[in-house]
Amino acid sequence: MGNPKITLIGAGGMSFGPTMVNDVIHTPALAGTRLMLHDVNEERLLRAYRFASKLNAANGAPIILDYSVDPAAAMDGADFCISSAEFGRFRYWRQDYEIPNRYGARQINGENGGPGAVFHSLRSIKNTLGICADIERYCPDAFLLNLSNPMSRVTLAINRGTDVANVGMCHEMPIGISRLAKLLRMRPRDIEAKASGINHFTFFTEMRDRRTGEDLIPRVKELFARSFFDYPPRTVDVVKRMMRWPALAALADQLYSPVVAHVIRTYGIVPCSVDSHIGEYLPFAMDIGTYHPHPVDIFEGIDRVTERLANRVVDTSLPLPAKRIGHSLEEVIPIIAAMWTGTPADILAVNVPNDGYLPNVAEGAIVEVPAVVDAHGVHPEVMPPIVEPIAGYIATQVELQDLIVESALTGDPDPALRALIADPNSPPDEQACRKIFDELMTLQAAELPF
Repeated sequence: MGNPKITLIGAGGMSFGPTMVNDVIHTPALAGTRLMLHDVNEERLLRAYRFASKLNAANGAPIILDYSVDPAAAMDGADFCISSAEFGRFRYWRQDYEIPNRYGARQINGENGGPGAVFHSLRSIKNTLGICADIERYCPDAFLLNLSNPMSRVTLAINRGTDVANVGMCHEMPIGISRLAKLLRMRPRDIEAKASGINHFTFFTEMRDRRTGEDLIPRVKELFARSFFDYPPRTVDVVKRMMRWPALAALADQLYSPVVAHVIRTYGIVPCSVDSHIGEYLPFAMDIGTYHPHPVDIFEGIDRVTERLANRVVDTSLPLPAKRIGHSLEEVIPIIAAMWTGTPADILAVNVPNDGYLPNVAEGAIVEVPAVVDAHGVHPEVMPPIVEPIAGYIATQVELQDLIVESALTGDPDPALRALIADPNSPPDEQACRKIFDELMTLQAAELPF
């Protein structure tokens, strides 16, 4: 079969680029792979290439690295494309978060749900469809693994607006297992789990101890029933102080979970994600607990630290201790390895159009379910029906998916406006919604599809 060519689009970003490079390097089945780094920002791309070269050298150079700002050169002959590209992430995210809330929105995050996410969706869809156009032009047979958020809406647009074979990928499921394993004082590899829903709004349907077969969901429920998860004022004060340091803020984002605790206690179901994700789809999220940190502040701080560290790494002659890093929790490269070699792999979560995989979710909606991957592609698993009231919240999001993608594909802003008005975390006053829409459309006009 020879060796595959993988093109990493948006490689200059530090959120996924180094992780994807590291995972290819740590996948023996992909030894000899040609990994092409591509970004429109040449300065960031060169830094990424130097960083990747150090990783590769530290592991005995098992792959062939290259880079190009030219999409034709980067994509020509590619077997797989990985896309995680986004323009002005934090500048626009802050607008998406702050402007709607100023007009009375009650969004906990503004990234993947809520009125601000309407605009994040439109920007991301426009950018991703441009990438897909390049794929259709330069490597039409390539398989695309999309990592760009808002995952459900971007993936729907790819499937409705292009002929590119694709799957949407997110790390929330494996991270969720790891987080709960720590709380249960277990090793993540000892937990076998399945979950389903829509991206950032998935819920465990099974969770067992691989060694004993014990059902772990009752233990998780007992854990979150403890008074610790009531988050008294003293605990909240500690969390607020943690926000001053990026590393501690990231830890707080994972462990401070009043909304998660409420959902487990009230509905008896266990979310895979944290408050800042599941809360985007729940109209009552801001009413739970007394404090909700701003995720844009957390991740902008983390990004600044990551950028500084990356610059130091590429500017030093010291070798990286890369062999100690190992493979990440991401499932992107395992999918590529399974498709290329034909060796089947069980994947915890893929984002695909619903084809009976979730019986009580609309056909064609983008759902997140487990899958088996082999040389013939991605084979999603049929899962049990989504429980109420979660099914109702998902149905609302599916309607918003349709409106936003319609707006992006037709260039008509009206469906996007209707989506913003209908979002459960938008202001109840339609005039306030129109003001949000007009202000964001003016500020972000250059990145919108109309």
